[in-house]
Amino acid sequence: METIDLLVVGGGIVGLTAAIAAAEGGARVALVDAAINAGSNANAGSLHVQMQSRFIRLFPDQAPNVEASLPLYLSAVKEWERLDREIGPFELVRKGGLMLAESAEQMAFLEQKAAREARQGLHVDLLGRSELDKLAPWLGEQIVGAELCHDEGKLNPLVANVRLRARAIELGVDMQIDHVTGLGQQGHVTVHCASGRVHHCDKVILAAAWGVGSLVQGFGLDLPVRAEPLHMNITEAGAGQINHLIQHAERSITLKQFGSGQIVIGGGWQAQSRGNQDVPGVLAQSLLGNIALAARLVPSIGQLRVIRTWAGMNTTLDGKSLLGGVPGAERIILAVPGDAGYTLGPLCGRAAACLALGNEPPLDIDPFTPGRFSA
Repeated sequence: METIDLLVVGGGIVGLTAAIAAAEGGARVALVDAAINAGSNANAGSLHVQMQSRFIRLFPDQAPNVEASLPLYLSAVKEWERLDREIGPFELVRKGGLMLAESAEQMAFLEQKAAREARQGLHVDLLGRSELDKLAPWLGEQIVGAELCHDEGKLNPLVANVRLRARAIELGVDMQIDHVTGLGQQGHVTVHCASGRVHHCDKVILAAAWGVGSLVQGFGLDLPVRAEPLHMNITEAGAGQINHLIQHAERSITLKQFGSGQIVIGGGWQAQSRGNQDVPGVLAQSLLGNIALAARLVPSIGQLRVIRTWAGMNTTLDGKSLLGGVPGAERIILAVPGDAGYTLGPLCGRAAACLALGNEPPLDIDPFTPGRFSA
């Protein structure tokens, strides 16, 4: 019976970066992914740092956990910059994010939010319309002001995912398509797959987002991980002008422009769930509403054709990330980012790899350990 050093379950951004970090540290690594491609491979490439107004509205009970985690987002963007230097380029641009307001009430909301974020170390400014005209003259005339978070950015996830996967293969990571159905720990960890294959490994990292809950139920953990189906669009190329990540103080939207000139539009519009083992479907009302709102905020978008629309899954938890060994089965390591999982993914992946290798992780994991969900 051959035992490998580390098995990573989940081939999204967390699993890939964990596998890369562990392999660079000298471990023999295999990665098993179910190839649903509804998470990181459907992502739109926002690098979030400021609190998303959408999250505050939809999950107000979780907002304090997100607020307390804001320094983690600053570290996460720096981790992305490191990967961009070493494995990229990923078309990473970090010129800040604008959260737009269309009324005095929305500006008041941004003022309060910015004060909370500044206390957590974020670099934020409030801008009036005259200041916005110098920075973003392409905005709709109804925009009265905005919050500028200088820490935010964007990248091209298609490029990033391909380059990271290539790096993992270059390092000798054994990439397998399979579905993990069960785990056991008796000295080493035994991992059972739908194909009938059984892996014996020293450590396991569970980086399968919404899929981790069912895998650890037998270990006394009740994880509130949920798959949230969301909608996205991309336009044909337009004139290059949008340098910032764009959000709204009250409405669900993100938009950003790639170096190609194409504009990606998303930000939390609902998609049709087809269960957790299949890619979500597109809803016409989300397509039309998302595009209409984008064109209202940036009128020039109304002149562009949408060339592709798709759906993916976000993972909701409790507003905080999940990092650390399963209580009583510490060779099984959980790695699930909190809100904005693609942003936090590489930092969480590297932290999980450090734990697997017995090294000091790049962050204090005490607030994020799985023990808070012990039944």
